[in-house]
Amino acid sequence: MKRSTEGGLHRNIELRSRVLRATRDFFYRNGYIEVETPVRIPVPALETHIDAPRSEGGWLRTSPELHMKRLLVQRLAPIFQLGSCFRRNECGARHNPEFTMLEWYRVNSDYMEILAETKDLLLHVFNTTLGSTTFNYGRHRVMLDCEWDLWEVGWAFSEFAGWDPIACWDEQRFEHDLMEKVEPALPCERPCILKDYPAPAAALARLKTDNPAVAERWELYIGGMEISNTYSELCDVQQQRQRFAECAAQRAALNKEVYPPDQEFLQALEQGVPPCAGSALGFDRLMMLLCNAARIDEVRLFAQHPGELY
Repeated sequence: MKRSTEGGLHRNIELRSRVLRATRDFFYRNGYIEVETPVRIPVPALETHIDAPRSEGGWLRTSPELHMKRLLVQRLAPIFQLGSCFRRNECGARHNPEFTMLEWYRVNSDYMEILAETKDLLLHVFNTTLGSTTFNYGRHRVMLDCEWDLWEVGWAFSEFAGWDPIACWDEQRFEHDLMEKVEPALPCERPCILKDYPAPAAALARLKTDNPAVAERWELYIGGMEISNTYSELCDVQQQRQRFAECAAQRAALNKEVYPPDQEFLQALEQGVPPCAGSALGFDRLMMLLCNAARIDEVRLFAQHPGELY
């Protein structure tokens, strides 16, 4: 498959339509309910390094996560959503200020069960739309229908960066070494999972009962590109309040806008969100894989450029 060009945008958008249909078909067949939650919201999720654009006294959502978890309290599950999300100061080859997110949640599930479902989803989408689960991405020939590599974060950092962030947390060093040392070492010919993150690197994830220094979180990389982020979800309201407070303090220290905690979400946790797991998959990046595209603006219409709109 040749690298996408501007002249191939229409072909990519036609493929995007088929991928949207195949994605929805997978979730419908597996008993999911498709939901739509607000795009303009009163309070964005508190995360240290994710900034929400302002919108008429509120914000544009960076993720539908908190609203979707509120639906779980109403026993509306399993649920999925495909829709636009927005983030400030994110524009480049793999980022657009507006992007499409696929997000889904199951109750009585954990992050490893979602991993098995993610593999089934991707095999279905690639088989349905390309007729194959083996494809070219950049210089690599990628195979999906194989055993995926599963690397624990502590091991990967010890192996490729020379230190263990689980034992000795250093946020600045972690982010630097993840991009400069660990991610370049990931296999590109098959999917790779980085799992079990340091607790401070997973603000909305459940901690392991046998090791509270580790969060039940994984990220999926395909062709060397991060595609999705998955948690066993934190359902303890007191822990969540504490993590929001810690995040607010971190944002203040970085001179970032500090959002108030989402009280309606916290009230939902008080009512009792059942044990659950959820995943957020970057749909535009999935399209980049399917189209062998180097840039996000090759797979979505009206992509923005630095300084535009947001």
